Amino acid sequence: MDVRPSNPAYRVRGAFNPAATTFGDEVLLLLRVAEDAPAEPGRIAVPIVRFEDGRGVPDVLNVGLHDPGVVPRDTRGVAVDGVEYLSTLSHLRLARSRDGVNFTVEDEPFLFPSTPAERFGVEDARITRIADTYWINYTAVSGDGWCTALASTRDFRTVTRHGVIFPPSNKDVSLFPARCGGLWRALHRPNNDGFGKASIWTASSPDLFSWGDHRCILRPRADVPYEGAKIGGGPPCLLTAEGWLQVYHGKSATGAYALFVALLDRDDPSIVLSRGVEPLMEPEEDYEREGFFPNVVFANGLTHDQPSGPDGELPPEAHVRLYYGACDGTSCLAEATVADLLAAAGPVRPVAVTEPREELSVFTV
Repeated sequence: MDVRPSNPAYRVRGAFNPAATTFGDEVLLLLRVAEDAPAEPGRIAVPIVRFEDGRGVPDVLNVGLHDPGVVPRDTRGVAVDGVEYLSTLSHLRLARSRDGVNFTVEDEPFLFPSTPAERFGVEDARITRIADTYWINYTAVSGDGWCTALASTRDFRTVTRHGVIFPPSNKDVSLFPARCGGLWRALHRPNNDGFGKASIWTASSPDLFSWGDHRCILRPRADVPYEGAKIGGGPPCLLTAEGWLQVYHGKSATGAYALFVALLDRDDPSIVLSRGVEPLMEPEEDYEREGFFPNVVFANGLTHDQPSGPDGELPPEAHVRLYYGACDGTSCLAEATVADLLAAAGPVRPVAVTEPREELSVFTV
């Protein structure tokens, strides 16, 4: 896919971690496009956003390497007069396809930073269709940290922003496409700076905007490769007769990422029914092992065949396309069936009604 820079002074460094959905007879991806700004020798250039009339305008900050007040931050950015800037800036770009394999990337950003909470970029979207509305949640990054914002569209031409729904530091949010127990549900991943490691939580909401009832349901397992550092949610869950399927990512102590599958209770997704020990996917191909951030497979988008079972359940034979990012540089495709994902989640564990929820969150199959 050829991706045009959002500013002629920018250079596209990667188009990766795509959200995915179907819209009419098209498959749509929302790519995270990361850009930088080349500089002449002895100078530093970084992409920045100027905010004008409620919108963001891409610009370049160009300074001398030895100018007063300039402090380089290795390859990640620079501080100028005490203000931090990152070396790359991300936005979300729409790509369209008729066959789900060959995509055409639109020339202009679909979602570009528009508020100070998005000053360092918008990243890693998920798309959840509810009725005729497509809800897009994404990570907003600024000097205040990273948080999760929400937008919506019905036509993928115009978009409405709804602001921050999970404050810093929280990301890897995915919305469930149907109510559970009368409430909307979400998976989210607050950062752990104190005790414990970053884990997957659930939350509930009456309206998709106000979230509460936060519960930690999945924690990294020390004895499972690729979960030594943290875990986080992936694409929106798939509904099956057995429960909700979630494809999530794990990060090893050495920085490598792999994908796992968990099965959550249909009526109360804070209950974990099963959780795979072996990765669904791990870095194997050269393009998954070598790149800007090596040894990474990271998924936040999938599509599937139209459900044929009752209440929107996907049958075991339903075809699933998993769109994922490799090495923070490229977008890739893997294919499976619902039966494959159920097998990757492992056998269901009978759950006693009186069993403490805490034990469920650390159970290993």
